[in-house]
Amino acid sequence: MTADETKPSFLHASVRALRPKQWPKNGALLAPIIFAKNVFAEGQLLKSVAAMVAFSFLASGVYVLNDWFDREKDRHHPEKRKRPIAAGHIGGLGAVGLVVFCWGVWGALSGWLGLPFLGVCVGYLLLQIAYTFVLKRLVILDIMAIAFGFILRVVAGAVAINVVVSNWLFLCTLVFALFLGFAKRRAELSSLEEGASAHRANLAEYTLPMLDQMMSISASASILAYGLYTVSKETVDHVGTDRLKFTVPCAIYGIFRYLYLVHRHGAGGAPEKVLLGDRPLQASIAVFLAIAAWVLYGR
Repeated sequence: MTADETKPSFLHASVRALRPKQWPKNGALLAPIIFAKNVFAEGQLLKSVAAMVAFSFLASGVYVLNDWFDREKDRHHPEKRKRPIAAGHIGGLGAVGLVVFCWGVWGALSGWLGLPFLGVCVGYLLLQIAYTFVLKRLVILDIMAIAFGFILRVVAGAVAINVVVSNWLFLCTLVFALFLGFAKRRAELSSLEEGASAHRANLAEYTLPMLDQMMSISASASILAYGLYTVSKETVDHVGTDRLKFTVPCAIYGIFRYLYLVHRHGAGGAPEKVLLGDRPLQASIAVFLAIAAWVLYGR
C-alpha cells in the first residue's frame, strides 16, 4: 500500500488536528453555573454551554498553532508524531485555514456572550502565545501556565453568566490543575526517557522523584482545599446545608485513582484519555456529580 493510499482525507486530518478529545477539559467553564446554583435560571445554561463551545474552538485554534510551531520536535515523540501536522497530512495553508475557522466560531459566539467573556478569552490566548514561545521552556513556570489556563476557563464560565468566581473555586482549580500538569510532565519524562530533552528541552531539568514529590504536594493540597470548601461557613450559607461534604470521598478516590494510573499504567500524559478511558474514574465522577446535584438542587 502506498503512502498516498494511507494518507487520511483533509477533513479527517482536520478533525484530528482540532483535538476534540481535549474539549471535555473545557467543562471547567460549567463549574461556576453548577456551584452558583444557576443551572435552572432562565438563559444561563444556554450561555454556559455556548461559552464552553466558544472556548473549545478558541483552544483548538491554539492547538493547531502549537502543532505547527512544534512539528519538528513532535516527530521525536512516540505519540505526538502521529498528529496530522507532524505527520505531514496538513500543510501551512491548511493550518492557517483551520485557525481562521476556529477563531471565527469563537469570535461569533463571543460577540453574543459579551465583552467580559471576550476579554478573558483574549487573556487566555495571550497566555498560550507566551507559553508557546517562552513559558514552556521554563521549569515549574510551564506547569503554572497550564494551571492558569484552567483558572481562565473557570473565570470565562463565570463572566459568561455574570457571576463571581469564589475564592474557594479559584484555589481548588489552581491546585488541581497543578496536579494534572505535574502528572503530564511525569508521563512525558517517563515515556521518552533519553529522548525527552529532544522533544521538550526543559524536561532535562525535571526528574521523576522531583515530579512525584510535586504531584504528592498538589494532590494533598487539592483534597484539602476541596474538603475545606465543602464545610466552610461561606459554602454552607450559600448551599443551605453542609451535605456537600459527602462529595469529598469521590474527590479523594478520583485523585488516588489518577495517581494509580500514572504510576502503574504510565497514564497522565493526556488527561482527556484517562478521563475517557478509565471506567472507575468515570464512575467516581458520575457519583460526584449525582451527589452534588442532589445537594445543590434536590432541595
